[in-house]
Amino acid sequence: MKHLGVDPDKEMKIVALGPPQARFAALKQGVVNVAVASPPLDSEGEKMGYRVLARAYELFTFPFVGLGASVEKIREKSDEVKRVIKALIKANRYIKENRDGTIQVIMDWSRTDRENAAASYDATAKVFNVDGNIPEDGLRRVIDQAKAALKTQQQFSISDVADFGPLKAAQRELGVKGK
Repeated sequence: MKHLGVDPDKEMKIVALGPPQARFAALKQGVVNVAVASPPLDSEGEKMGYRVLARAYELFTFPFVGLGASVEKIREKSDEVKRVIKALIKANRYIKENRDGTIQVIMDWSRTDRENAAASYDATAKVFNVDGNIPEDGLRRVIDQAKAALKTQQQFSISDVADFGPLKAAQRELGVKGK
């Protein structure tokens, strides 16, 4: 809300309302004036006359999709980790390069109609990258949020929490130029 000139600490009361459908229902019933809505609820809201004020990817970078593994797993099963990363890169490339095929997958997986699947695709396809990299500023944001949640002032470098070795290996094998 800050990007719209609203001070959330002074001008808003934030209420936890649960899953997206509950937040959307509260908006429709007038219980709240603003709600966080994920696709396809954002496009459904637009059809009902609500405005999308912003999409997260328009305001900041954040690793929406990623892979987490323990240090032990990376060390002991590095080939398996690399194969999973390669599959994720291939999936991201498919998503970015094959809109119609991805919409069909969304329809089948979420049991929704083409219109909602297309709206979901259009609202989220931009956050997928074709090289598997995580934006450094987005990862730094995750680290800062974790520090705040843990109430610690300890400093962490990205190398303290991320091992990009398996990603780089997967990118090499796929012929993908990473950042």
